[in-house]
Amino acid sequence: MSIDVGLRVTELTDIRARRPEAVGEAWQQRRRRPLLGDDGRLLIVAADHPARGALGVRADKLAMASRTDLLRRLVVALERPGVDGVLATPDVLEDLLLLGALDGKIVIGSMNRGGLQGAVFELDDRFTAYRAADIAACGLDGGKMLTRIDLDDHGTVATLAASAAAVTELAGHGLMAMIEPFWSTHHDGRVTNLLDPDSVIKSVTVASGLGATSAYTWLKLPVVAELDRVMEATTLPTLLLGGDPTAAPEETYADWAKALTLPSVRGLVVGRALLFPPDGDVAAAVDHAATLVRGGAA
Repeated sequence: MSIDVGLRVTELTDIRARRPEAVGEAWQQRRRRPLLGDDGRLLIVAADHPARGALGVRADKLAMASRTDLLRRLVVALERPGVDGVLATPDVLEDLLLLGALDGKIVIGSMNRGGLQGAVFELDDRFTAYRAADIAACGLDGGKMLTRIDLDDHGTVATLAASAAAVTELAGHGLMAMIEPFWSTHHDGRVTNLLDPDSVIKSVTVASGLGATSAYTWLKLPVVAELDRVMEATTLPTLLLGGDPTAAPEETYADWAKALTLPSVRGLVVGRALLFPPDGDVAAAVDHAATLVRGGAA
């Protein structure tokens, strides 16, 4: 049965104010599923951008500012067939949990949101959200960490050390560690992720070696040129990120379709491109992505 977010969202504040313990109770009661189904593929919807102050979609700098609107879009996406789960910070996941949208879904907790968009400390990606112990205690399925590498920024070494510790701790609980690495530069107050194949390859090799074991490590990588050569750099299972949805949807879908044929690529983690499509039809955008992930005709 479809969740009416408009009717239910007003209840969330009342629950949080009067009975905050309901969040913990709901995590313990949530129905879980195995990480992978029979086809070994995943389609995850991402919604951890707001916690880093990144609210813009295309020309609208505050597109993700309304929590009610964001929750409505997320619920539509999670109710579509072929969507395996969601990646978000505790606040968003707990709203979805209380709405009853996470039963039978994969839930990945976003861990480091300290590198706020546009800040002078943006590349100091401190762990300000979930810790590995929290992810295990809540019964989540894994944790995701943004790991940007800038050889001219002293914050990089702290990020690498924290990411390595998180990988080790998540593995100790038998949980997925999803690393999103970038080779980055910081110039005139703006961080740029280098998306040429060689830079992505370097980010992959550094990220793959983080932690005491890579047994539970997955990568989250951008779709770039020569992706087949990039994927030669690792044996780790990889999910492709959707990126900033500035290209025409048809071009984006074509890029995803080609990339999804590579053996190490196991699916997509997409946020704004699916939640805020140009035509506003979230269900249609999600259905198209699900078809691509599951290997059907687009």
